[in-house]
Amino acid sequence: MANTYTQIYIQVVFAVEGRQNLIQAGHKEEIQKYATGILACRNQKVLAIHCMSDHTHILIGMTPDVSPSDLVRDTKTATSNLINDKKWIRGRFHWQEGFGAFSYSRSQVNQVVQYIQNQERHHARTSFRDEYLVFLKKFGVEYDERFIFKFG
Repeated sequence: MANTYTQIYIQVVFAVEGRQNLIQAGHKEEIQKYATGILACRNQKVLAIHCMSDHTHILIGMTPDVSPSDLVRDTKTATSNLINDKKWIRGRFHWQEGFGAFSYSRSQVNQVVQYIQNQERHHARTSFRDEYLVFLKKFGVEYDERFIFKFG
């Protein structure tokens, strides 16, 4: 799109179905690289990515020609297929339906990158449920408890 200039930074967060701890430490790097490649093929820039055993954070420098929903859908589908094709878990791997998407200004990018890179340390003190609810409240996102990620 000629003469279109944007600065869009979105952190997306999505969870493993049933919040199970299915992403093994030995596979995290490959999943992260694969997801980064999927997003790069869609002309998006991954600024930070981290897969925990039960959820994933990605900070994306986005272009305006694709929706966050399409990006997350494509990323979740591709990484699910990778995990299932490699048979890294018993049964079928699925990401939980839905995701969170939170926008940031340029001045916040470095802080968000550090936050994502330090997920292991962060989750030694805070559960994913608590983290996610803090995001929703901090960003003023209205939500219905019935439709929040299934924790259990």
